[in-house]
Amino acid sequence: MSLRRDRDFSLVWTGETISALGSAVADTVLPLTALLVLHASTFEVAALSAIAWAPWLVVALPAGAWVDRWRKRRVMLVCNVVSALTFAAVPLAYVTGVLSVPFLLAAALVGGVAKVFFSLAYRGYLPVLVPKDRLLEANVKLQGSESAAQVAGPGLAGLLAAAAGPVTGVLANAVSFAISVLCLHRVRKREPRPEPAKTRLRAEIAEGLRFLAKDPYLRTLVASAAIANLALDGYAAIQVVFLVDDLHLGATATGVVLALAEAGGVAGAPFAARLARRAGTARAFLFCEGLAAPAMLLGPFATPGAGLVLFILSGTGVAAGIVGSNVLAGTFRQEYCPPELYGRITASSAVVNYSTIPLGALLGGALGEAIGVRETLFAMAVVQLGSLAVLLTSPLRRHRNFPAAR
Repeated sequence: MSLRRDRDFSLVWTGETISALGSAVADTVLPLTALLVLHASTFEVAALSAIAWAPWLVVALPAGAWVDRWRKRRVMLVCNVVSALTFAAVPLAYVTGVLSVPFLLAAALVGGVAKVFFSLAYRGYLPVLVPKDRLLEANVKLQGSESAAQVAGPGLAGLLAAAAGPVTGVLANAVSFAISVLCLHRVRKREPRPEPAKTRLRAEIAEGLRFLAKDPYLRTLVASAAIANLALDGYAAIQVVFLVDDLHLGATATGVVLALAEAGGVAGAPFAARLARRAGTARAFLFCEGLAAPAMLLGPFATPGAGLVLFILSGTGVAAGIVGSNVLAGTFRQEYCPPELYGRITASSAVVNYSTIPLGALLGGALGEAIGVRETLFAMAVVQLGSLAVLLTSPLRRHRNFPAAR
């Protein structure tokens, strides 16, 4: 049976697609709100991205162990409720006249904590929801929809910002989380109760860390992703500033340009799946990473007018490569890692991977003010090439396919 006819998967797919669209809108309207409504500095705009990812450094390890102990769908439901209420508070604060940069930062922080628990549960829930031999298909569909949302989100954010102000987009994000709650609530498939914990939380966390540290393939993916995230988020944290201040775009035009730059992500997931069937999963993964890194260098060459094409082409290449590699790497982890350790292994990986995201965002903001936004974009693109170098000097370069399950 096609996954499109699987009621429970379709409900999760629909809910997460709508939620991804809301999050993509928020990714654009939050910095626009800070920049245009609250007149925040470049560093404060970058700090919004940094603080949203900071919870991965603090709560991810215990969260991974807790998620392994709990039913995944229940965790996802609670997290989406928290996120809906958190982002609904932003337009309420605006209407009542108490919205400020610290308020936006607080909302981003609470939403970030909810995202940690949701992401760990979501990745562990998919193997429960679909058979193992359908995981790649499921990940392609979910990632494809998320990429489509990344394309539509900035454009929708620009339209909402122009029509009713950027704060309206934050309300749309809250509504998208509420819809996701309704979809998850209707899933019928019963999730098996996890085995009761037999060891202390600290010992369970250490077990996940040991597995990651001893495995050469997972170590390689983590090291490469950590460098890539430093570069990508240093770049992304100031790209709105670059478009508004350096290229002189308004809110609507900024949303349209960001939407076009994300268009490559829509093709990235199905392209990666087709390439994996022909060339092998490991080779397809390396190809996708090899596409993203050089493409990033084009963006900073953009100029007002026709020169915007370079920014769009850069974003298209980066989005296609990153989405494709994420689908393949994510499916590999789901098939490779023991299910009872999956949350802890994923959390251990995320602490390293995502630790560089807030660092990259803060670094991007600080360098943007110190040496210039365009110069900082160039610097982040060079750093991205380092992530590709890690992969090309790893054991993966000798494989046609990712190794079989442990």
